[in-house]
Amino acid sequence: MVNAVQNIWRHADANPDHVALRVDRRSWSYGELRAHARNAARELAGRGVTRGDRVLIMLPTSAEFVFVYHGVLALGAVAVTVNTLCTPREIDYFHSDAECVLAVGCPDTRDALLASSDRPAWIVEPDSLVAARTPVDNAMTYVEADPVDAAVLLYTSGTTGSPKGAVLTHGNLLACGRSLSQIQGLEPEDRVGTALPLFHVFGQASVMASVQHAGAALSLLRPFDAVQMLDMAVSHRLTMMAGVPTMWNEMLHADTPITADDLPDLRYFLTGGAPLPHAVRIEFETRFGARVLDGYGLSETTGAATGQPLAEEPKEGSVGRAVPGCQLAILGADHQPVPAGEIGEVAVQGPNVMREYWNRPDATAAVQSGPWFLTGDLGRMDEDGDLWIVGRLKELIIRGGYNVYPAEVEDVLYRHPAVVECAVIGIPDERLGEEVAAVLVLQPGHDLDVAQVRTWLGERLASYKVPRVYHLRDALPKGSTGKILKRAIDVDDVAQHGIRTRRSDSTKATA
Repeated sequence: MVNAVQNIWRHADANPDHVALRVDRRSWSYGELRAHARNAARELAGRGVTRGDRVLIMLPTSAEFVFVYHGVLALGAVAVTVNTLCTPREIDYFHSDAECVLAVGCPDTRDALLASSDRPAWIVEPDSLVAARTPVDNAMTYVEADPVDAAVLLYTSGTTGSPKGAVLTHGNLLACGRSLSQIQGLEPEDRVGTALPLFHVFGQASVMASVQHAGAALSLLRPFDAVQMLDMAVSHRLTMMAGVPTMWNEMLHADTPITADDLPDLRYFLTGGAPLPHAVRIEFETRFGARVLDGYGLSETTGAATGQPLAEEPKEGSVGRAVPGCQLAILGADHQPVPAGEIGEVAVQGPNVMREYWNRPDATAAVQSGPWFLTGDLGRMDEDGDLWIVGRLKELIIRGGYNVYPAEVEDVLYRHPAVVECAVIGIPDERLGEEVAAVLVLQPGHDLDVAQVRTWLGERLASYKVPRVYHLRDALPKGSTGKILKRAIDVDDVAQHGIRTRRSDSTKATA
Protein backbone atom coordinates (compact mmCIF):
# COMPACT_ATOMS: atom_id res chain seq x y z
CA MET A 1 0.00 0.00 0.00
CA VAL A 2 1.26 3.46 -0.90
CA ASN A 3 0.36 7.13 -1.16
CA ALA A 4 1.87 9.75 -3.46
CA VAL A 5 2.61 11.96 -0.42
CA GLN A 6 4.76 9.31 1.26
CA ASN A 7 8.04 10.89 0.18
CA ILE A 8 7.14 14.13 1.99
CA TRP A 9 6.29 12.17 5.15
CA ARG A 10 9.51 10.16 4.83
CA HIS A 11 11.73 13.22 4.56
CA ALA A 12 9.78 15.01 7.31
CA ASP A 13 10.61 12.10 9.62
CA ALA A 14 14.26 11.78 8.56
CA ASN A 15 15.21 15.43 8.09
CA PRO A 16 12.35 17.71 9.21
CA ASP A 17 14.34 20.96 9.03
CA HIS A 18 15.60 20.48 5.47
CA VAL A 19 14.14 23.07 3.08
CA ALA A 20 11.40 21.63 0.87
CA LEU A 21 9.81 24.69 -0.74
CA ARG A 22 10.72 28.28 -1.55
CA VAL A 23 8.49 31.03 -2.92
CA ASP A 24 10.12 34.45 -3.22
CA ARG A 25 11.91 35.04 0.10
CA ARG A 26 9.87 32.53 2.09
CA SER A 27 10.73 28.92 2.69
CA TRP A 28 9.21 25.86 4.36
CA SER A 29 10.95 22.74 5.62
CA TYR A 30 9.78 19.20 4.99
CA GLY A 31 8.37 19.12 8.51
CA GLU A 32 6.42 22.31 7.84
CA LEU A 33 5.30 21.09 4.43
CA ARG A 34 3.84 17.97 6.01
CA ALA A 35 2.17 19.98 8.77
CA HIS A 36 0.55 22.41 6.33
CA ALA A 37 -0.59 19.55 4.08
CA ARG A 38 -2.19 17.99 7.16
CA ASN A 39 -3.93 21.28 7.93
CA ALA A 40 -5.30 21.36 4.39
CA ALA A 41 -6.42 17.72 4.70
CA ARG A 42 -8.28 18.52 7.93
CA GLU A 43 -10.03 21.46 6.27
CA LEU A 44 -10.99 19.30 3.29
CA ALA A 45 -12.25 16.50 5.52
CA GLY A 46 -14.30 19.05 7.46
CA ARG A 47 -15.95 19.99 4.19
CA GLY A 48 -16.94 16.40 3.54
CA VAL A 49 -14.07 15.15 1.35
CA THR A 50 -13.37 11.45 1.80
CA ARG A 51 -11.34 8.75 0.11
CA GLY A 52 -12.00 8.49 -3.63
CA ASP A 53 -13.77 11.85 -3.91
CA ARG A 54 -12.70 14.21 -6.69
CA VAL A 55 -11.66 17.74 -5.69
CA LEU A 56 -11.28 20.43 -8.33
CA ILE A 57 -8.21 22.61 -7.61
CA MET A 58 -8.08 25.99 -9.32
CA LEU A 59 -5.11 27.56 -7.54
CA PRO A 60 -2.11 29.34 -9.06
CA THR A 61 1.41 28.05 -8.68
CA SER A 62 2.00 28.85 -5.02
CA ALA A 63 2.62 27.40 -1.58
CA GLU A 64 -1.15 27.11 -1.20
CA PHE A 65 -1.35 24.88 -4.27
CA VAL A 66 1.35 22.61 -2.85
CA PHE A 67 -0.35 22.28 0.54
CA VAL A 68 -3.91 21.77 -0.76
CA TYR A 69 -2.81 19.32 -3.48
CA HIS A 70 -0.99 17.12 -1.01
CA GLY A 71 -3.82 17.46 1.49
CA VAL A 72 -6.17 16.00 -1.13
CA LEU A 73 -3.80 13.11 -1.86
CA ALA A 74 -3.20 12.44 1.84
CA LEU A 75 -6.94 11.81 2.27
CA GLY A 76 -6.91 9.32 -0.59
CA ALA A 77 -9.03 11.73 -2.62
CA VAL A 78 -8.35 12.70 -6.26
CA ALA A 79 -6.94 16.09 -7.31
CA VAL A 80 -8.50 17.54 -10.47
CA THR A 81 -6.06 20.34 -11.28
CA VAL A 82 -7.15 22.95 -13.82
CA ASN A 83 -5.92 26.21 -15.29
CA THR A 84 -6.69 29.30 -13.21
CA LEU A 85 -7.81 31.03 -16.42
CA CYS A 86 -10.70 28.62 -17.00
CA THR A 87 -14.07 30.19 -17.69
CA PRO A 88 -17.23 29.24 -15.78
CA ARG A 89 -18.31 27.10 -18.74
CA GLU A 90 -15.03 25.16 -18.68
CA ILE A 91 -15.19 24.78 -14.91
CA ASP A 92 -18.73 23.43 -15.20
CA TYR A 93 -17.49 20.82 -17.67
CA PHE A 94 -14.55 19.65 -15.50
CA HIS A 95 -16.61 19.72 -12.32
CA SER A 96 -19.44 17.72 -13.90
CA ASP A 97 -17.30 15.28 -15.88
CA ALA A 98 -15.14 14.41 -12.86
CA GLU A 99 -18.15 14.49 -10.49
CA CYS A 100 -16.26 16.69 -8.04
CA VAL A 101 -17.57 17.10 -4.48
CA LEU A 102 -15.68 20.36 -3.86
CA ALA A 103 -13.86 23.11 -5.75
CA VAL A 104 -10.88 24.89 -4.20
CA GLY A 105 -9.88 28.35 -5.41
CA CYS A 106 -8.41 31.67 -4.34
CA PRO A 107 -9.63 35.28 -4.47
CA ASP A 108 -8.47 35.57 -8.11
CA THR A 109 -10.57 32.56 -9.16
CA ARG A 110 -13.49 33.14 -6.76
CA ASP A 111 -15.89 34.66 -9.30
CA ALA A 112 -15.42 31.90 -11.86
CA LEU A 113 -15.77 29.15 -9.24
CA LEU A 114 -18.84 30.70 -7.62
CA ALA A 115 -20.60 31.41 -10.93
CA SER A 116 -22.55 28.22 -10.26
CA SER A 117 -24.46 28.65 -7.01
CA ASP A 118 -24.80 24.91 -6.39
CA ARG A 119 -21.05 24.23 -6.50
CA PRO A 120 -19.52 23.77 -3.02
CA ALA A 121 -16.30 25.81 -2.90
CA TRP A 122 -13.48 26.59 -0.52
CA ILE A 123 -11.77 29.92 -1.24
CA VAL A 124 -8.27 29.81 0.23
CA GLU A 125 -7.28 33.29 1.39
CA PRO A 126 -3.63 34.38 0.97
CA ASP A 127 -1.40 32.95 3.71
CA SER A 128 -4.32 31.26 5.45
CA LEU A 129 -2.49 27.95 5.37
CA VAL A 130 1.04 29.22 5.83
CA ALA A 131 0.94 32.22 8.19
CA ALA A 132 1.79 30.24 11.30
CA ARG A 133 4.71 27.90 11.82
CA THR A 134 2.45 24.97 12.64
CA PRO A 135 4.07 22.42 15.00
CA VAL A 136 4.53 18.96 13.57
CA ASP A 137 1.56 16.84 14.63
CA ASN A 138 1.98 13.09 14.29
CA ALA A 139 -1.69 12.41 15.02
CA MET A 140 -2.65 12.45 11.36
CA THR A 141 -0.99 10.39 8.65
CA TYR A 142 -1.95 9.66 5.06
CA VAL A 143 -4.51 7.17 3.81
CA GLU A 144 -2.93 3.94 2.57
CA ALA A 145 -3.89 3.54 -1.09
CA ASP A 146 -3.45 0.83 -3.65
CA PRO A 147 -0.85 1.73 -6.33
CA VAL A 148 -3.61 1.63 -8.99
CA ASP A 149 -5.92 3.97 -7.08
CA ALA A 150 -6.55 7.31 -8.78
CA ALA A 151 -4.57 10.25 -7.38
CA VAL A 152 -4.95 12.91 -10.08
CA LEU A 153 -7.20 13.68 -13.04
CA LEU A 154 -5.35 15.72 -15.66
CA TYR A 155 -7.52 16.90 -18.52
CA THR A 156 -5.96 16.83 -21.96
CA SER A 157 -6.17 19.87 -24.22
CA GLY A 158 -9.13 18.53 -26.16
CA THR A 159 -7.93 19.33 -29.69
CA THR A 160 -10.59 16.93 -30.94
CA GLY A 161 -13.86 16.70 -29.02
CA SER A 162 -14.21 17.40 -25.31
CA PRO A 163 -11.17 17.23 -23.01
CA LYS A 164 -10.47 13.80 -21.54
CA GLY A 165 -9.29 13.23 -17.98
CA ALA A 166 -6.13 11.14 -17.81
CA VAL A 167 -6.27 9.09 -14.59
CA LEU A 168 -2.87 9.14 -12.91
CA THR A 169 -2.49 6.80 -9.98
CA HIS A 170 -0.50 6.94 -6.76
CA GLY A 171 1.80 4.37 -8.35
CA ASN A 172 2.21 6.55 -11.46
CA LEU A 173 3.27 9.60 -9.45
CA LEU A 174 5.73 7.65 -7.32
CA ALA A 175 7.20 5.90 -10.37
CA CYS A 176 7.61 9.25 -12.15
CA GLY A 177 9.43 10.78 -9.18
CA ARG A 178 11.65 7.74 -8.79
CA SER A 179 12.61 7.38 -12.47
CA LEU A 180 13.26 11.08 -13.16
CA SER A 181 15.21 11.72 -9.96
CA GLN A 182 17.36 8.70 -10.82
CA ILE A 183 18.13 9.68 -14.41
CA GLN A 184 18.73 13.33 -13.40
CA GLY A 185 20.96 12.40 -10.47
CA LEU A 186 18.88 14.45 -8.00
CA GLU A 187 20.19 14.60 -4.43
CA PRO A 188 18.81 16.20 -1.23
CA GLU A 189 21.28 19.07 -1.63
CA ASP A 190 19.82 20.04 -5.00
CA ARG A 191 17.77 23.21 -5.41
CA VAL A 192 15.40 23.05 -8.39
CA GLY A 193 13.58 26.10 -9.71
CA THR A 194 10.69 26.42 -12.13
CA ALA A 195 8.02 28.81 -13.37
CA LEU A 196 5.95 25.98 -14.85
CA PRO A 197 2.29 25.90 -13.77
CA LEU A 198 1.69 23.22 -11.17
CA PHE A 199 -1.71 22.27 -12.57
CA HIS A 200 0.15 20.88 -15.62
CA VAL A 201 1.90 17.48 -15.62
CA PHE A 202 5.38 18.92 -16.26
CA GLY A 203 5.48 21.09 -13.15
CA GLN A 204 3.31 18.86 -11.00
CA ALA A 205 4.78 15.44 -11.70
CA SER A 206 8.02 15.71 -13.68
CA VAL A 207 9.41 18.44 -11.41
CA MET A 208 7.61 18.42 -8.05
CA ALA A 209 7.34 14.64 -7.67
CA SER A 210 10.99 14.05 -8.61
CA VAL A 211 12.22 16.79 -6.24
CA GLN A 212 10.21 15.27 -3.39
CA HIS A 213 11.46 11.77 -4.15
CA ALA A 214 15.03 13.01 -3.70
CA GLY A 215 14.22 15.22 -0.71
CA ALA A 216 15.55 18.28 -2.53
CA ALA A 217 14.25 21.88 -2.45
CA LEU A 218 11.75 23.31 -4.96
CA SER A 219 11.67 27.03 -5.83
CA LEU A 220 8.55 28.42 -7.51
CA LEU A 221 8.04 31.54 -9.62
CA ARG A 222 4.71 32.88 -10.87
CA PRO A 223 4.16 34.14 -13.47
CA PHE A 224 7.12 33.36 -15.69
CA ASP A 225 9.37 36.32 -16.36
CA ALA A 226 12.76 35.77 -17.98
CA VAL A 227 14.65 38.29 -15.85
CA GLN A 228 12.96 37.19 -12.62
CA MET A 229 13.67 33.55 -13.43
CA LEU A 230 17.37 34.27 -13.78
CA ASP A 231 17.31 36.44 -10.66
CA MET A 232 15.76 33.52 -8.74
CA ALA A 233 18.47 31.21 -10.05
CA VAL A 234 21.06 33.55 -8.55
CA SER A 235 19.35 34.33 -5.22
CA HIS A 236 18.25 30.74 -4.52
CA ARG A 237 21.56 29.32 -5.77
CA LEU A 238 19.71 26.88 -8.01
CA THR A 239 21.43 23.71 -9.14
CA MET A 240 18.74 22.90 -11.73
CA MET A 241 16.04 24.80 -13.62
CA ALA A 242 13.05 23.31 -15.44
CA GLY A 243 11.11 24.86 -18.30
CA VAL A 244 9.98 24.69 -21.91
CA PRO A 245 11.84 25.91 -25.02
CA THR A 246 10.05 29.26 -25.21
CA MET A 247 11.25 30.05 -21.67
CA TRP A 248 14.89 29.34 -22.55
CA ASN A 249 14.50 31.43 -25.69
CA GLU A 250 13.11 34.39 -23.72
CA MET A 251 15.91 34.13 -21.17
CA LEU A 252 18.45 34.24 -23.97
CA HIS A 253 16.98 37.55 -25.14
CA ALA A 254 16.31 38.99 -21.69
CA ASP A 255 17.78 42.34 -20.73
CA THR A 256 19.98 41.12 -17.88
CA PRO A 257 23.72 41.04 -17.20
CA ILE A 258 23.55 37.57 -15.62
CA THR A 259 26.02 35.08 -17.07
CA ALA A 260 27.54 31.75 -16.11
CA ASP A 261 29.80 33.52 -13.59
CA ASP A 262 26.71 34.43 -11.55
CA LEU A 263 25.46 30.83 -11.52
CA PRO A 264 28.29 28.73 -10.08
CA ASP A 265 25.96 26.10 -8.59
CA LEU A 266 23.84 25.56 -11.69
CA ARG A 267 24.45 22.18 -13.34
CA TYR A 268 21.46 21.42 -15.53
CA PHE A 269 18.55 22.95 -17.40
CA LEU A 270 15.71 20.43 -17.68
CA THR A 271 13.68 21.02 -20.85
CA GLY A 272 10.58 19.38 -22.27
CA GLY A 273 7.11 20.05 -23.61
CA ALA A 274 8.32 20.61 -27.18
CA PRO A 275 11.50 20.04 -29.21
CA LEU A 276 14.32 22.39 -28.21
CA PRO A 277 16.01 23.86 -31.30
CA HIS A 278 19.68 22.92 -31.40
CA ALA A 279 20.77 26.52 -31.97
CA VAL A 280 18.94 27.66 -28.83
CA ARG A 281 20.51 24.83 -26.82
CA ILE A 282 24.07 25.69 -27.86
CA GLU A 283 23.66 29.43 -27.27
CA PHE A 284 21.99 28.85 -23.90
CA GLU A 285 24.68 26.47 -22.66
CA THR A 286 27.40 28.85 -23.82
CA ARG A 287 25.90 31.88 -22.08
CA PHE A 288 24.79 30.32 -18.79
CA GLY A 289 27.34 27.55 -18.41
CA ALA A 290 25.11 24.58 -17.57
CA ARG A 291 24.12 21.53 -19.58
CA VAL A 292 20.66 21.26 -21.13
CA LEU A 293 18.97 17.91 -20.49
CA ASP A 294 16.10 17.14 -22.84
CA GLY A 295 13.24 14.82 -21.99
CA TYR A 296 9.92 13.65 -23.35
CA GLY A 297 6.63 12.77 -21.75
CA LEU A 298 2.88 13.33 -21.90
CA SER A 299 0.09 13.80 -19.39
CA GLU A 300 -0.77 10.16 -20.06
CA THR A 301 2.77 9.05 -19.11
CA THR A 302 2.88 11.20 -15.95
CA GLY A 303 5.21 13.55 -17.80
CA ALA A 304 8.01 10.98 -17.95
CA ALA A 305 9.04 8.70 -20.81
CA THR A 306 12.64 9.64 -21.71
CA GLY A 307 15.60 11.52 -20.31
CA GLN A 308 19.24 12.21 -21.12
CA PRO A 309 21.85 9.89 -19.54
CA LEU A 310 24.19 12.10 -17.51
CA ALA A 311 27.29 10.07 -18.29
CA GLU A 312 27.02 10.49 -22.07
CA GLU A 313 27.10 13.38 -24.48
CA PRO A 314 23.59 13.99 -25.85
CA LYS A 315 22.98 13.27 -29.51
CA GLU A 316 21.87 16.33 -31.44
CA GLY A 317 18.09 16.62 -31.47
CA SER A 318 17.50 13.52 -29.33
CA VAL A 319 15.21 13.59 -26.29
CA GLY A 320 17.20 10.78 -24.70
CA ARG A 321 16.33 7.22 -23.79
CA ALA A 322 13.56 5.50 -21.86
CA VAL A 323 13.61 6.43 -18.17
CA PRO A 324 14.27 3.57 -15.72
CA GLY A 325 11.34 1.17 -15.62
CA CYS A 326 9.86 2.24 -18.98
CA GLN A 327 10.18 0.84 -22.49
CA LEU A 328 9.85 2.58 -25.86
CA ALA A 329 9.01 1.34 -29.33
CA ILE A 330 8.48 2.87 -32.76
CA LEU A 331 5.44 1.27 -34.36
CA GLY A 332 4.27 1.24 -37.96
CA ALA A 333 0.70 1.58 -39.20
CA ASP A 334 0.16 -2.10 -38.30
CA HIS A 335 1.31 -1.37 -34.72
CA GLN A 336 4.36 -3.58 -35.20
CA PRO A 337 7.91 -2.34 -34.43
CA VAL A 338 9.81 -0.81 -37.34
CA PRO A 339 13.59 -1.12 -37.88
CA ALA A 340 15.96 1.27 -36.11
CA GLY A 341 16.09 4.64 -37.82
CA GLU A 342 12.67 4.42 -39.45
CA ILE A 343 9.90 6.86 -38.55
CA GLY A 344 6.72 5.64 -36.89
CA GLU A 345 4.46 6.26 -33.91
CA VAL A 346 6.14 6.46 -30.51
CA ALA A 347 4.75 3.92 -28.02
CA VAL A 348 5.46 3.64 -24.29
CA GLN A 349 4.89 1.02 -21.64
CA GLY A 350 5.78 1.00 -17.97
CA PRO A 351 4.69 2.15 -14.49
CA ASN A 352 4.39 5.80 -15.60
CA VAL A 353 1.56 5.12 -18.07
CA MET A 354 -1.91 6.28 -16.95
CA ARG A 355 -4.56 3.85 -15.80
CA GLU A 356 -7.22 5.08 -18.24
CA TYR A 357 -9.18 8.06 -19.50
CA TRP A 358 -11.84 8.89 -16.93
CA ASN A 359 -15.16 7.25 -17.91
CA ARG A 360 -13.99 6.92 -21.54
CA PRO A 361 -13.41 3.20 -22.27
CA ASP A 362 -13.50 3.73 -26.05
CA ALA A 363 -10.91 6.52 -25.89
CA THR A 364 -8.76 4.37 -23.61
CA ALA A 365 -8.92 1.43 -26.00
CA ALA A 366 -8.02 3.68 -28.94
CA VAL A 367 -4.60 4.50 -27.45
CA GLN A 368 -3.73 0.93 -26.52
CA SER A 369 -2.07 -1.73 -28.61
CA GLY A 370 -1.28 -4.75 -26.48
CA PRO A 371 1.00 -3.49 -23.69
CA TRP A 372 1.79 -0.25 -25.53
CA PHE A 373 0.36 3.23 -25.02
CA LEU A 374 0.17 4.98 -28.40
CA THR A 375 1.34 8.58 -27.99
CA GLY A 376 0.24 10.04 -31.33
CA ASP A 377 3.77 11.39 -31.76
CA LEU A 378 6.01 10.54 -34.68
CA GLY A 379 9.59 9.61 -33.93
CA ARG A 380 12.57 7.47 -34.75
CA MET A 381 14.91 5.53 -32.51
CA ASP A 382 18.48 4.39 -33.10
CA GLU A 383 20.07 1.13 -32.07
CA ASP A 384 21.17 2.65 -28.73
CA GLY A 385 17.57 3.44 -27.82
CA ASP A 386 17.93 7.20 -28.27
CA LEU A 387 14.69 8.82 -29.44
CA TRP A 388 14.03 11.71 -31.81
CA ILE A 389 10.56 13.29 -31.95
CA VAL A 390 9.77 14.54 -35.46
CA GLY A 391 6.20 15.75 -34.94
CA ARG A 392 2.61 14.82 -34.22
CA LEU A 393 0.77 12.38 -36.44
CA LYS A 394 -1.86 15.06 -36.98
CA GLU A 395 0.78 17.71 -37.76
CA LEU A 396 2.48 15.68 -40.46
CA ILE A 397 2.51 17.65 -43.71
CA ILE A 398 2.14 15.60 -46.89
CA ARG A 399 3.38 17.81 -49.73
CA GLY A 400 2.90 16.23 -53.13
CA GLY A 401 3.26 12.76 -51.64
CA TYR A 402 6.35 13.61 -49.60
CA ASN A 403 6.24 13.58 -45.78
CA VAL A 404 7.44 16.80 -44.14
CA TYR A 405 8.01 16.76 -40.37
CA PRO A 406 7.57 20.29 -38.98
CA ALA A 407 10.00 19.85 -36.09
CA GLU A 408 12.88 19.24 -38.50
CA VAL A 409 12.18 22.42 -40.45
CA GLU A 410 11.66 24.45 -37.27
CA ASP A 411 14.98 23.30 -35.86
CA VAL A 412 16.77 24.68 -38.93
CA LEU A 413 14.76 27.95 -38.91
CA TYR A 414 15.81 28.63 -35.33
CA ARG A 415 19.40 28.77 -36.55
CA HIS A 416 18.65 31.80 -38.73
CA PRO A 417 19.93 34.94 -36.97
CA ALA A 418 16.74 36.94 -37.62
CA VAL A 419 14.30 34.35 -36.22
CA VAL A 420 13.20 34.41 -32.58
CA GLU A 421 10.31 31.94 -32.79
CA CYS A 422 8.70 29.88 -35.52
CA ALA A 423 5.99 27.36 -36.27
CA VAL A 424 5.81 25.26 -39.43
CA ILE A 425 2.34 24.18 -40.54
CA GLY A 426 0.58 22.76 -43.58
CA ILE A 427 -1.87 24.84 -45.59
CA PRO A 428 -4.23 23.60 -48.33
CA ASP A 429 -2.87 23.55 -51.88
CA GLU A 430 -4.90 22.55 -54.94
CA ARG A 431 -1.96 21.03 -56.81
CA LEU A 432 0.07 19.43 -54.01
CA GLY A 433 -2.62 18.76 -51.43
CA GLU A 434 -0.63 20.64 -48.79
CA GLU A 435 2.04 23.32 -48.91
CA VAL A 436 4.64 24.00 -46.24
CA ALA A 437 4.25 27.35 -44.47
CA ALA A 438 6.47 29.02 -41.86
CA VAL A 439 4.99 31.43 -39.31
CA LEU A 440 7.81 33.58 -37.96
CA VAL A 441 8.55 36.04 -35.17
CA LEU A 442 11.63 38.15 -35.95
CA GLN A 443 14.22 39.80 -33.78
CA PRO A 444 13.17 43.44 -33.13
CA GLY A 445 14.35 45.74 -35.91
CA HIS A 446 15.20 42.91 -38.30
CA ASP A 447 13.82 42.59 -41.79
CA LEU A 448 13.68 39.37 -43.72
CA ASP A 449 14.23 38.68 -47.39
CA VAL A 450 12.06 35.59 -47.70
CA ALA A 451 13.67 34.57 -50.98
CA GLN A 452 17.03 34.66 -49.23
CA VAL A 453 15.60 32.59 -46.36
CA ARG A 454 14.25 30.06 -48.83
CA THR A 455 17.70 29.80 -50.46
CA TRP A 456 19.32 29.55 -47.02
CA LEU A 457 16.94 26.73 -46.06
CA GLY A 458 17.51 25.00 -49.39
CA GLU A 459 21.18 24.65 -48.49
CA ARG A 460 20.20 22.79 -45.33
CA LEU A 461 17.03 20.87 -46.24
CA ALA A 462 15.75 18.79 -49.14
CA SER A 463 13.81 21.05 -51.50
CA TYR A 464 10.39 19.50 -50.75
CA LYS A 465 10.82 20.40 -47.05
CA VAL A 466 11.54 24.09 -47.66
CA PRO A 467 8.52 26.35 -46.90
CA ARG A 468 7.12 28.23 -49.88
CA VAL A 469 4.88 30.44 -47.72
CA TYR A 470 6.09 32.82 -44.98
CA HIS A 471 3.88 34.70 -42.55
CA LEU A 472 5.23 37.20 -39.99
CA ARG A 473 3.68 37.67 -36.56
CA ASP A 474 4.48 39.83 -33.55
CA ALA A 475 3.98 36.76 -31.37
CA LEU A 476 2.89 33.13 -31.59
CA PRO A 477 -0.01 31.75 -29.54
CA LYS A 478 1.12 29.85 -26.45
CA GLY A 479 -0.46 27.62 -23.85
CA SER A 480 -0.21 27.80 -20.09
CA THR A 481 3.26 26.25 -20.01
CA GLY A 482 4.60 28.54 -22.74
CA LYS A 483 4.37 25.85 -25.41
CA ILE A 484 3.55 27.17 -28.91
CA LEU A 485 -0.02 26.21 -29.84
CA LYS A 486 -0.11 25.44 -33.53
CA ARG A 487 -3.80 24.62 -33.40
CA ALA A 488 -4.45 28.27 -32.48
CA ILE A 489 -2.81 29.52 -35.68
CA ASP A 490 -5.40 30.50 -38.29
CA VAL A 491 -4.46 28.37 -41.31
CA ASP A 492 -6.74 30.34 -43.63
CA ASP A 493 -5.12 33.62 -42.53
CA VAL A 494 -1.65 32.21 -43.24
CA ALA A 495 -2.78 30.92 -46.63
CA GLN A 496 -4.37 34.24 -47.55
CA HIS A 497 -1.79 36.69 -46.22
CA GLY A 498 1.45 34.73 -46.23
CA ILE A 499 4.20 35.70 -48.66
CA ARG A 500 4.52 33.05 -51.37
CA THR A 501 7.96 32.61 -52.86
CA ARG A 502 9.44 31.36 -56.08
CA ARG A 503 13.09 31.02 -56.90
CA SER A 504 13.09 34.39 -58.64
CA ASP A 505 11.35 36.22 -55.75
CA SER A 506 13.08 38.99 -53.84
CA THR A 507 10.60 40.11 -51.24
CA LYS A 508 11.48 41.75 -47.94
CA ALA A 509 9.40 41.63 -44.81
CA THR A 510 10.02 43.75 -41.72
CA ALA A 511 9.33 42.87 -38.09
